[in-house]
Amino acid sequence: MPKVTSVTNNTFCWAELCSSDWSAAKTFYTELFNWQFDDQPIGDDYYYTMLQKDKDDIAAMYQMMQEQVDAQVQSHWLAYIAVENVDVLAVEAQSLGAHIIHGPHDVPGAGRMVMMSDPTGALVALWQAKEHSGCQRKLEFNVPYWHELASIDVAASTSFYTQLLGWKAEVMPMGESQYTLFSVNSEPVAGLMEMTSEWDESITPHWMIYFSVRSCDAMVAQAEQLAGTVCVPPTDIVQVGRFAVLSDPSGAVFSILESTSGDIIDSEQ
Repeated sequence: MPKVTSVTNNTFCWAELCSSDWSAAKTFYTELFNWQFDDQPIGDDYYYTMLQKDKDDIAAMYQMMQEQVDAQVQSHWLAYIAVENVDVLAVEAQSLGAHIIHGPHDVPGAGRMVMMSDPTGALVALWQAKEHSGCQRKLEFNVPYWHELASIDVAASTSFYTQLLGWKAEVMPMGESQYTLFSVNSEPVAGLMEMTSEWDESITPHWMIYFSVRSCDAMVAQAEQLAGTVCVPPTDIVQVGRFAVLSDPSGAVFSILESTSGDIIDSEQ
């Protein structure tokens, strides 16, 4: 399959796992998604691990610092959005109510980034690519496929991302609720759903990363065999597909989706 060498600005480009148990998480994801890995040293017994599909970078992971583990920081996935100028948008994000957590700073040999929490508290990162543009595969099985924001304030979230990134927002019905679809140049790039009173109070606003899979049910069964936990069992979404929400052995939450849209390329055929 052709390698993705560039990403459209203001679209998601990278996924990164901060894990309280790097070793267990690496085993879990490489076996679940049939990924390979490349451990790149970043300190004494610390590695930035490139997760790969057929030698192409798909995502990454690293061991969180011991003080974070001791503080019981939750393992989590962080989604990156490609932008033209990280520094300019970091200032703009702050003026729109975001809180800067790290950066902007250079990542040697790769690019420039900033990590922030949006006005509702959801973590997200912006990425200005230099040598590394991000995920090198798309619209295939076992790679990031969709990004969805769970928000406690739909109006505030919509205002923030449309102003910061120029996203267009379209509200559409989904069952008994509404769903906001964000697009760039008329192409869907992300979704937004409201966190209602039915949600567990322990769940905070967040960006959820969906990985495309061949079979949702088979992948759920395999995740359980690998010591993962099923947070939401396989569920059908009309005209979308079948999804499930899982957590890895260290507690990081992610979703999988068996799409029925016909846009997934089977690279193994």
